[in-house]
Amino acid sequence: MKNTSCPRVNFDFEHRFLPPVYMLVFIIGLAANGWGLKTLLHNWKKLKIINVFVLNLGLADILYLLTLPFLVVYYFMKSRWIFGDTFCKVTRFCFNLNLYGSIGFLTCISVYRYLAIVHPMRVMGRITVTHSVTISVMVWLLVSVQSLPDMFYPKTFGNTTGKCYDTTSTIHVEDYLKYSLGWTLTGFCIPFLITAGCYGHVIVLLCQTNTIDKVLKQRSLKLLFILILLFSVCYIPYHVLKNLNLWSRVLSKQRICRGWSNGVFVARQISRALVCLNSALNPLVYLHGNEDIPAQLRQLVQRARQAVMQLSITPSQVYQS
Repeated sequence: MKNTSCPRVNFDFEHRFLPPVYMLVFIIGLAANGWGLKTLLHNWKKLKIINVFVLNLGLADILYLLTLPFLVVYYFMKSRWIFGDTFCKVTRFCFNLNLYGSIGFLTCISVYRYLAIVHPMRVMGRITVTHSVTISVMVWLLVSVQSLPDMFYPKTFGNTTGKCYDTTSTIHVEDYLKYSLGWTLTGFCIPFLITAGCYGHVIVLLCQTNTIDKVLKQRSLKLLFILILLFSVCYIPYHVLKNLNLWSRVLSKQRICRGWSNGVFVARQISRALVCLNSALNPLVYLHGNEDIPAQLRQLVQRARQAVMQLSITPSQVYQS
């Protein structure tokens, strides 16, 4: 139905919802990724081929997490960006590097796991750390090339203060929708199909044979669960709702109103919070890939319990004395 004007979308939800989520992800993600990277660098001489991708995954997370305090300020100020147009674009670029870099490195991990389990004899000794480093550089370059056009779309609205769009302004929304659909295909759909294909074959093999080591089976199934969690919770809703919201904005610009527009906007903000969680969930890959970390976690929990017990005992001892 065509109208002369469409109902105004309620933007208050993002101002209330996103800042606390970003603060929580910043604290948890920075601590978890910092600890994971420290552990990997500490065991650099023991570095396995797959851990090169895990290392790059952590670096991508740190890059994005450092921009979250600025976004918290932005949404607390009711979507008023005070840090300039250039830094707005840098902030959004870091998000895209993190998002599609994470997808790329998770895909590489999936392919390497697939080769190690399904074709162990063919790849034994043929894949080195140098190969992993080269592939990692290629992933960074590919993700940067995919994300670079986004930098040329207007991100701010106003002279000195105004919005910092994660997509673009309404003027260019039609072109951006076409770009976003192509970006979704190359940056998300193709890697997702590769990952699903690799682990689909791995599951079939694990179910059909009893010759594979049980520990390897458990580790592969755990990693499969982590990847399913990341894709289903963080990545799929984000890409679906991002493009649906862009389409809603195109219709609204054409004065074609849809009753679901406001609901899509709210769901889109929730999906942005969920995709942000990938920076806090990615350290689960550290837990899976590094056998020393679970032991370190148990030691930390044990030390924390001992500290709490000492604090609870000390006051009573002082009172008795």
